[in-house]
Amino acid sequence: MAGKALIAMSGGVDSSVAAYLMKSQGYSCIGATMKLVENDNSIESSRTCCSLEDTQAARSVADRLDISFYVFNFKEEFEQCVIDKFVRVYQEGATPSPCIDCNRYLKFEKFLHRSRELECDFMVTGHYGRIERVGQRYLLKKGKDAAKDQSYFLYTMTQEQLAQIRFPLGEYNKEQIRKIAAAQGFVNADKRDSQDICFVPGGDYTAFIESYSGVTFPQGDFTDSGGKILGKHRGIIRYTVGQRKGLNLGLPYPVYVQRKDLATNTVVVTRDVSGLLSRELFAEDFNWIAYDNPPVGFSVRVGAKIRSTAREAAAAASVCEDGRVRVVFDEPQKAIAAGQAVVLYDDDVVIGGGTIC
Repeated sequence: MAGKALIAMSGGVDSSVAAYLMKSQGYSCIGATMKLVENDNSIESSRTCCSLEDTQAARSVADRLDISFYVFNFKEEFEQCVIDKFVRVYQEGATPSPCIDCNRYLKFEKFLHRSRELECDFMVTGHYGRIERVGQRYLLKKGKDAAKDQSYFLYTMTQEQLAQIRFPLGEYNKEQIRKIAAAQGFVNADKRDSQDICFVPGGDYTAFIESYSGVTFPQGDFTDSGGKILGKHRGIIRYTVGQRKGLNLGLPYPVYVQRKDLATNTVVVTRDVSGLLSRELFAEDFNWIAYDNPPVGFSVRVGAKIRSTAREAAAAASVCEDGRVRVVFDEPQKAIAAGQAVVLYDDDVVIGGGTIC
């Protein structure tokens, strides 16, 4: 027997095939789903994760693989570590990354701790990424399928976590995964990938935040960079830097959100795209993977992603005296948003990442 593995089974096709692959490799497997939010059968479960239907699908796959299956109730931890931060960051005028926080605090902390309690050798997820040991250091690498690579969302992983976690899908593409699932008769072989944040089904962040926090966000002014009032916005948290759609200003030309001023409840827009361009950013809460924490003044050439859907951009990253990391791009980047993650790469290796501030 290769060892004992706890599989994080979300109910989707990826984690289901991850469980199949581990069992096929001779591991003694246990499947488990995290209960993070209250289930609502009115939610279109095909667009989100963590629904009752997802749990049932995960259990069905576990039964088909003849492995034990559990549901871990992490609702309290999820609320504290993910939802509360999501609401706070939006209220502060930035744009949060809840999927990164869910990986960091729930999957790779709470769930991993549970795998140790169950005396498992490894914890397994269905992420499209790869882990490679080089000498005494574990490296996080992109998944082979560039279209599905999820390494951007995994940058918080520590050496200890990398040593105990497996990503069996890293060498596969999505088409191959669906074919495996279909061949095994899994109920979720054709299930669409989740699109919405699990605790904000439908994507109406403002309604959720106002309901959750009890705080309402009043109308305010849209202005240009010179202070000229162009119209009324519907609440400052509805907007993010670089946004063009949904402003409803009725202008004869497109404009973009350039910045937000919480003190005056003003959203500043620009018609000049160059007003959205920046050559540098600073990142805090930085996690280095490729090296031990480098000293002040350390500098390295990187490819940097400022959002999950962005292309990597050539840049130089250096460590500041205050511990933040400064990233200077060769070419200006559009709509760098505070609260989002910047992740640094050397080809397919994740150097590290942090929160844009």
